[in-house]
Amino acid sequence: MIPSAFEYTRPRSLSEALAQLTRGGDGAKLMSGGHSLLPMMKLRLAAPGTLIDIAELPELQGIRIGASEIVIGAATTHAQLEHHAELAVALPLLASIAGLIADPTVRNRGTIGGSLANADPSADWPAAMLALDATIEVVGPKGERSIPAASFFKGLFETDLRPDEIVVRMRIPVVSNRRGVYRKFRHPASGYAVVGVAVVLAYEANRCSGGRIAVTGFSAHAFRAKAAETALAGYAGQPDQTERLIDLAFTGASPLEDRFADADYRTQLGRTMLRRALTDVMSAA
Repeated sequence: MIPSAFEYTRPRSLSEALAQLTRGGDGAKLMSGGHSLLPMMKLRLAAPGTLIDIAELPELQGIRIGASEIVIGAATTHAQLEHHAELAVALPLLASIAGLIADPTVRNRGTIGGSLANADPSADWPAAMLALDATIEVVGPKGERSIPAASFFKGLFETDLRPDEIVVRMRIPVVSNRRGVYRKFRHPASGYAVVGVAVVLAYEANRCSGGRIAVTGFSAHAFRAKAAETALAGYAGQPDQTERLIDLAFTGASPLEDRFADADYRTQLGRTMLRRALTDVMSAA
């Protein structure tokens, strides 16, 4: 439970952090909340030579709510998202998800950017970013680039983020007449999602015109249930519509298996969470 020796740095600016990351090469690791990296270091599963703490960088802070988009700094903690009064009104889905993460200690230190960069297959935020059509902005030695959430998650703990890049912020479009719900089956020990489902529906003239369904905890990385999304237009919550959506959502998806949930159990959990999420979002009408 004692990590290998390492150098700890706390850069004062984003440019300084990038320089340290580039200089450190493969032996440098970024840390924001540290809830994933530090346990791995204690178990000697990770042994960075340099630990770069970016949690206090001013360029990564803040929640800004505009008319057309919501911008969230990567170092924003889960607790800040949970308790932000304006965000709870503008996009209550984010506040509700933040309150479901782990426990108060984790929520007060863990950050949304760190969670996305780590891409744990059972993390909550990836499902939210996919369902809300977010864009993840990163910066590296060659400058900034914007990555749609749909392209960001690649595999088990794998993203489109390059080793010398830092997640800076998330941009979420503001859409009128949109309702969102997140339901998850919480692992009793870790608080991670055994399966979590985010459903966001858009409405025109009080009729569902489409939406997004995103699933986490089920497969090697969070994914959008695109086949089910094609059937969302006109969805009215009828039982036969709901069951068809559920069938479409998980067709072809490969469930994870572990000591807590085998493939069949995880599939049934996924179906149940989606059914509950659809019921909840229709009840919010």
